[in-house]
Amino acid sequence: MKLLEQIDQWAASHPNQPAFVWRDQQLTYGQLKTYSDALAHWIANEYNDDTPIMVYGHMQPEMLVCFLACVKAGHAYIPVDMSIPQERIVRIAENSGAKLMLAPAGVSVPDLPVRTADMSELKDIFSTYQNQAPASELAVQGEDNFYIIYTSGSTGNPKGVQITHDCLSSFVNWMTEDFNLQTGQVFLNQAPFSFDLSVMDLYPSLVTGGTLWAIDKDMIAKPKELFASLAQSGIEVWTSTPSFAEMCLMEPSFSEGMLPSLRTFLFCGEVLSNDAARQLSQRFPSAAIMNTYGPTEATVAVTEIEVTRDILEQYRSLPVGRCKKDCRILIMKEDGTVAEDGEKGEIVIVGPSVSKGYLGSPELTEKAFTVIDGERAYKTGDAGYIIDGLLFYNGRLDFQIKLHGYRMELEEIEHHLRTSTYVQAAVVLPIKKDDKYDYLLAVIVPTEHSFEKEFQLTSAIKKEIGALLPNYMIPRKFMYQSSIPMTANGKADRKKLLSEVTA
Repeated sequence: MKLLEQIDQWAASHPNQPAFVWRDQQLTYGQLKTYSDALAHWIANEYNDDTPIMVYGHMQPEMLVCFLACVKAGHAYIPVDMSIPQERIVRIAENSGAKLMLAPAGVSVPDLPVRTADMSELKDIFSTYQNQAPASELAVQGEDNFYIIYTSGSTGNPKGVQITHDCLSSFVNWMTEDFNLQTGQVFLNQAPFSFDLSVMDLYPSLVTGGTLWAIDKDMIAKPKELFASLAQSGIEVWTSTPSFAEMCLMEPSFSEGMLPSLRTFLFCGEVLSNDAARQLSQRFPSAAIMNTYGPTEATVAVTEIEVTRDILEQYRSLPVGRCKKDCRILIMKEDGTVAEDGEKGEIVIVGPSVSKGYLGSPELTEKAFTVIDGERAYKTGDAGYIIDGLLFYNGRLDFQIKLHGYRMELEEIEHHLRTSTYVQAAVVLPIKKDDKYDYLLAVIVPTEHSFEKEFQLTSAIKKEIGALLPNYMIPRKFMYQSSIPMTANGKADRKKLLSEVTA
């Protein structure tokens, strides 16, 4: 059964079951089908092509309606979170060739070169085209793009990762078969939809008739509100970055008493530390802790392992698990040969989870993607090794990192820093704490300026780059120097800088 059919079947059998809950708003499976069918009918009539459609918002229930409507009408959707700066949104629109943006957020983006349908227009469409739907054969299928997520790019331009219907089906089938998910469970939805970790709860929940309980960025900024929401959620499946769980562990009441129904932790997006997993196992003795690994280009995740007491005792640095059955992982050495068991190299993912490549960027696609034994393969740029089938992640081979679950290229941040009026040269360093990245440090050679204090200069630089980059990509700390040390071949000596600031 196709993904859309699996989701729509719950509207027929359980129309009043909540599909999504956000604060005091909820969306039932019946409403999800009715509204998405109506909007899909309108899209199919207005846009007789397969150009992707941008969907702009945060945790509004209508985001799900828009996602499914796009796909039912034969268009991939591009999730765009409200936290993304305007200039970046414009670049996404230009790169993707989108003609339409659906905006459940209720606000528009100025100077956007696409038509915007705001919430008022969406409600009119739901009403006008109620009980209408496009022909089922129009829907995205097979190798058609299902969604496109834009990630950080080293040239200063974001890259659109194309995920097909078959890629997503491969991922969802694995999740529902291997993670002991049950029908009708409540899933935590913590990640913004523009971050592919959200896919780990969104589609497994929808195809199993579950309920997504959404936590928004304002709740996360107000712990009292966050924990009050969690306490009334009835969450059974927890999906988040390890960093979010670590933040929650700072609250003493975050335990089985607060979430008595919690049975599964799903972690992806960054390194899960032994210490965090140990604390979670003590506070939630009835819950399984699942560690996973995978880049956006291979559809969320491709490995999994349950972090048991034995695993915690055996490995100080936790393995990220075994590869899912329909894919395989190769560790490639610099000479292009496959590494032996225990040898380090680049992690290469082969199989149906792998993306078609970057939208409109053939050169970048050719650089990162290849074909091995007739199957698509993605060269992750991650270092790792395999022992007895277990994959161990060893960080990035280049300047691309994951910080608090967000993947970013340090070169993109440096590119935008150098465009600042106050910056002559810049190097961005990721600073580690307990074997994972904790924050970004910008080492700056400033231009001449009139600020008396460094904090004033820092504030001015942050204000300028804040219009170009999401908040999570803006360095937390700034350090000012008269010059950047160089290596013998004329490159910035990052190792020297890092040794100086961490000494």
